[in-house]
Amino acid sequence: MLRGVDHIVLAVSDLDAARTLYEALGFIVTPTAYHPFGTKNALVQLDGAFLELLAVHDESLMPEPREGSFSFARFNQSFLHDRQGASMLVLKSDNVARDLVIFNELELETYPPFDFEREAEQPDGSKKTVSFSNGFLHHPLMKHTGFFVCHHRHDPEHFWKPDYQYHANGAQRLESVLFLADNPSDHHEFLGGFSGQRIMRSTSAGVVVDTGHGLLEVLTPSAAKVFYDLDVPTNMPLEGGIAALNISVDLQKTEELLAAAQIDYFCHNDLLVVQPEALFGCGLLMRAK
Repeated sequence: MLRGVDHIVLAVSDLDAARTLYEALGFIVTPTAYHPFGTKNALVQLDGAFLELLAVHDESLMPEPREGSFSFARFNQSFLHDRQGASMLVLKSDNVARDLVIFNELELETYPPFDFEREAEQPDGSKKTVSFSNGFLHHPLMKHTGFFVCHHRHDPEHFWKPDYQYHANGAQRLESVLFLADNPSDHHEFLGGFSGQRIMRSTSAGVVVDTGHGLLEVLTPSAAKVFYDLDVPTNMPLEGGIAALNISVDLQKTEELLAAAQIDYFCHNDLLVVQPEALFGCGLLMRAK
């Protein structure tokens, strides 16, 4: 069973500033929502996947660290002590308990499941309760990046809204998630078990995992420079991490928006590329839809 990409957590120190920048890029960003454990977010919804702009809201609400448990809030707070950027990869689940059993059988390190609810503001200003079940994993070779599966337990129409998906830049899909690592092949076993995809493309430059809903691409920094002219994000740990997201857009509209917002970009191999340092630590590779 494959687990496709559900969302990417983009940890930022200033949520309002991140919202302003992503809106200038041509994305619709949802209203700010607040987690009961001290973080807040705003989302960019695409076709069945989303980007989660996440910031610390109230540290006093964060659970105290407990041995054997995982704190989403404190993980991202710690991440932000070092840098901004893509802090977590989240894959889809329809049964978190079952997936955790599978992960344990594969000898992947897991944590107890974590469920929560929050309010989601609808386009008409009303609010609905949305609820999630999450199962977290630890990847010892990339310990500064978080990994978990997420089951949306609410009615889909309370979360996924067409009004939040008509982006001025024509964005439709999250095509791939780009990781950097000195030895990409070191990560194929974890990513294969995590995604459920055991068939993957492997070359001297990197590894590509097709989750069925988004690719996971792991490249060396030098290969990412050749393929995408992408810089390594500032303060990325030596073990690597998520460096950029590949999204399908209307290229002409996107280029007009980038120019109007005076956001630095360049064209490379039929892509519009915005470097990580211009986007709170996570670059964008935008291709024709």
